[in-house]
Amino acid sequence: MFRKEDQKYNLISYINEDENLTLKEVLLDKLNFSVRSLSKMKRYKTVKVNNKYIKPSEMVKKGDLIEVEICEDMANFHPQDLNLDIIYDDFDIIMVNKPPFMVVHPTKSHFEGTIANGITHYIIGKKEEVKVRFVNRLDMNTSGLVIVAKNPYAQFVLSSDMKDDKFEKMYIAVVKGIVEEDNGTINAPIYRPTDDSVKRIVDEKGQHSVTHFEVIERLKDATVLKLILETGRTHQIRVHLNHIGHGIIGDELYGYVDEDLINRQALHAYSLKFQQPRTREDLEFKAKLPEDMEKLIEKLR
Repeated sequence: MFRKEDQKYNLISYINEDENLTLKEVLLDKLNFSVRSLSKMKRYKTVKVNNKYIKPSEMVKKGDLIEVEICEDMANFHPQDLNLDIIYDDFDIIMVNKPPFMVVHPTKSHFEGTIANGITHYIIGKKEEVKVRFVNRLDMNTSGLVIVAKNPYAQFVLSSDMKDDKFEKMYIAVVKGIVEEDNGTINAPIYRPTDDSVKRIVDEKGQHSVTHFEVIERLKDATVLKLILETGRTHQIRVHLNHIGHGIIGDELYGYVDEDLINRQALHAYSLKFQQPRTREDLEFKAKLPEDMEKLIEKLR
C-alpha cells in the first residue's frame, strides 16, 4: 500500500502488506523494480525500511515503511517553449497531446522542436529535476497522446504493462473507401521484410497482430473508423488498414495520398486507458481531433 501523502516524483513510500518476505522480494515482486535498479539501490543505499538502511536479503515485517529514493539527473535536452498541450501531470507521468508534424525525440534530421525539447522547458519551469523518458512514441505525422515518465520506476512499470497488452489504446482514422461492416477484427501477422526496411507487410512469418475497428461515420468514398489495438506493432494500424483495402487518407507509405484533402496521414491517437504506475488506479485520457482531421471530415461529408 502506497502512502499518498509521500507521493513525490523522487520518493516512493510503500507500507508492506505481507509476512515472510525479504526486502528484495518486495522491491521486485510488489513494487516492480528491475534487477538492475535493485543493484543500484544496494550500491548507493537509496532504500530504507522504517528510516534505516537494511540489506535486500533481510526480512521485512507487515506494516514496515519502505522508502525508495529515486536519484535523477536533470533532463538533458535543449529546452524550448513549444506551447505543448499538457493534459495531465502527476508525480510519475506527463501526458502530452502531440500535434501533427512534431517529432517525439531528437534525431539527426530533427534535433530541435521535438516533444522532448518542449517537455524539458516545461519541467524546468516547474523546478523539477527529472529526465524525459518516453513510454510510447508516435510517428511524426500521427497526432495524439504521448506518455512521458518522470522516473525509471514509472517507465519500467508502464513499459511492462504495455508489453503485456494491459493498455487500451484507441485511435481514430479516416480511410479511403466505404467500410461495409459496422465493426470487425483484423488478425494478420506483421513482418519486416529486411533489417533496413521501413515498410512492414502482412506475412505469416510476422508477429501476431490484432486490430479491432468500428465505423464512426461513412463519408463520400471514405470512412471514419475507431480502432482499438490489441497488440502494439510498428505501423500496425496503417499496415492492417492497407491489408483490408482501406488505406489511411494521406498515408504516403500504405494509404491514399491527396494533398488537397490533407497533407499527412489522417491518424490520431485519441484515447489511452491504463493504470497509474505507483498507485495502480485506473487512468483514462482523451485528446480531441486536430483541426486538419476535422476539416478533412467536413470536406468528405
